[in-house]
Amino acid sequence: MSQRYDEYGSVPVDPVTGIYRLGANGPALATAIAAAAATRRKVALLHIDVDMFGSINSNMGETVGDQVLAAVAQRLRNAMPADAWLWRRGTDEFVAGIGYREGEPDGEALAERLRDAFEVPLSIPPYTLPITISIGIAVFPDHAQNAAALLATAEHALRHAKQTGLDNVGLYSGRPDRGPINDGFAQRFADAFDRDEFRLFYQPFVNGHDGSLAGFSALLRWNSESNGLLRPNRFLDIVERVGLSARLGSWVVEAAARQLAQWRDEGIDYLTISVHLPTTLLSQPDCRDRIGELLHRLNLPGRALEFEVPEGALSLDARHTYETLVGLRELGACLTVQDFGLGGLSFAALAQYPLDRLKIDRSFIRNVTSDTRSAAIVRGIIAMGHRLDMKVCAKGVESEAELGFLRRNHCDFFQGYIFSAPQPAEALGELIRKRFLLPEAFAQTRPERTLLLLDDEENVLRSLVRLFRRDGYQILTANSVREAFDLLAANRVQVIVSDQRMPDMSGTEFLGRVRDLYPDTVRMVLSGYTDLATITEAVNQGAIYRFLTKPWNDDELREHIQAAFRAHERREAGEQVGF
Repeated sequence: MSQRYDEYGSVPVDPVTGIYRLGANGPALATAIAAAAATRRKVALLHIDVDMFGSINSNMGETVGDQVLAAVAQRLRNAMPADAWLWRRGTDEFVAGIGYREGEPDGEALAERLRDAFEVPLSIPPYTLPITISIGIAVFPDHAQNAAALLATAEHALRHAKQTGLDNVGLYSGRPDRGPINDGFAQRFADAFDRDEFRLFYQPFVNGHDGSLAGFSALLRWNSESNGLLRPNRFLDIVERVGLSARLGSWVVEAAARQLAQWRDEGIDYLTISVHLPTTLLSQPDCRDRIGELLHRLNLPGRALEFEVPEGALSLDARHTYETLVGLRELGACLTVQDFGLGGLSFAALAQYPLDRLKIDRSFIRNVTSDTRSAAIVRGIIAMGHRLDMKVCAKGVESEAELGFLRRNHCDFFQGYIFSAPQPAEALGELIRKRFLLPEAFAQTRPERTLLLLDDEENVLRSLVRLFRRDGYQILTANSVREAFDLLAANRVQVIVSDQRMPDMSGTEFLGRVRDLYPDTVRMVLSGYTDLATITEAVNQGAIYRFLTKPWNDDELREHIQAAFRAHERREAGEQVGF
C-alpha cells in the first residue's frame, strides 16, 4: 500500500494515533505556515504535551499508553476548527496551528477549545483516566520569522507553562520562569479581590428555533499577576479548600448583574445572563435575600438572571436548599441544573425541586452524530426535560452536524464554539448587533426529498449525482462514514444509498447504526460485492430496505430510488411499510 501524506507534505500517518507525524526537520511546518500566512496575517503554533503520560506508560503498560494517545488524538482532532492543522510530534506531544486575522479566534482561543475537550476523563476499559494537557503558544511573525524558530519558541513556551503546574497554557514571552500557583495561594487569592484581578468572559446561547441570541453564560477568569489568565479548573478546587468559594460566587453574581444593568441602560433589555451558583453560596441562609437586594439596587427584573445549580447541591436533599431555590424562583429567576448527567442526580430529586432548565454537558454531545448510545442519552435527556415541563440547553456545540442533530430532536437552546468563543463584554458588540447567529444553519428552505449517497469512489459518486439530479432531489454525497454521519446530523435525509465495501466500516454495519440513529430513513446498499449471508442478516434485522447491485441499469435504479421516497412518504402518512 502506498504511503499517504497530508497537503503540507508531512510524513505518513502515525499508526498509533491515526494522524500525520511532523518530520524531524519540519519542512511541512514551513509549508503550512506559508499557506496560512498567505491568507491570514498571523499564524499561531501550539506545542501540546500530555501531562503525566510517562506514569501511565510505566504503571499500566504501553498497550494502555497507546490507547490513551489514540483517544487523546481523537479528542484533539474533533476539537480542531476546519482550517487548523494537527500533527503528532514525539511520544506524547502534538503540534497544532491556525492562521488568523485581527479579531478572529487566535492561538489562545484554540488552546481553550483543546483543553475543554478533556474536561471529561478518558474511558480506556477497565480504566477511567483524567487527562490534562499543557500547551505552549508561539506566533508568526511576532515571535519567530521561520518554521524552525517558531517551533523552538513554542517548545520554550510549553516548558515555561509546565513550570507553573499541569493543565496550563503559556504564550511565548521570553520572561523568566514563574513560581508554582500553590505558593501562598490563599493570601494571593484574597488579595486578588482588592487588585480587581477577576474577569467575566461571556459565551452566547441561542434559541433553538431560529438562532436568535437569548443571552450569555458568564465564565470566570482570574487575571493573576504572577500566572496570567487562568480558567476556573486551575484554581477552584483550591478555592473551595481554603473556604473562599462563597465569596467568589457572590462576586460573580454581582459582576454579571452589573453587566446586565449596563446593557439595559444602553437599551438592550432582551438579554439574560446565566451564572454558576456554587453550593457554598446556595447553602447560606441569606442567599435569597442578598440576591433580591442586588436586583433591587440595580433595578433588574429577576427574569434577567439564570442561576446554574450544581447537581451535587440538589443531591443533598437539604430543606434549606429547597427553600432558597423557591425564593429565587419567586424573584423571577430561571433555575438550571448545571451539566446534567455528571453528578448522579436522581430523577426523584430532579422532580422535587422548582427547576426550569437542564444543561446537557459537552461530554454527551461530542459523539452524538455517530454513536447510538450517545444519541440515545441525549434524546432521553431532552425528552425527560420536556416531560417535566423544562427547557433543555446543549453545552459545547461545535459543529453544524451536532447542531442539526440537536435541532431535529427539539433541543431548546444551544451554547458552544460554533457560535462564539467566550469573550470579554467589550468584545460582544458585533454579536449583540447581529441578534441572529448562524442564520444559514437555521434556514428552513431545504427541499423535502433529500438523498444521501455514500461511496469511497469519487467516479461512482459523480455518476450517481448526474443520474439522480434530473429527478429534482437534494443530493448529498460522502466518501467516508464519518462524513456521512455529519451530513445525516445536519440534514433531514429520507433515502440513503451506501456502498458495501468501505475502508472504515461496511455498508451494512453503517446502515445498521443509521437505523438506530435515524429509524425513519429508507436505507439501501448499492454494491458490486455480494455476501448473501451478511445481506440477508441485514435485511432480516431491518438495517437495509433493499440490496442493489453494480453495475446498474439507470432507469431501474432511478425507479428504485423513486419507490424508496414513495415508501418513506407512505410511512410518514402512517401506512405500514417494511423498513
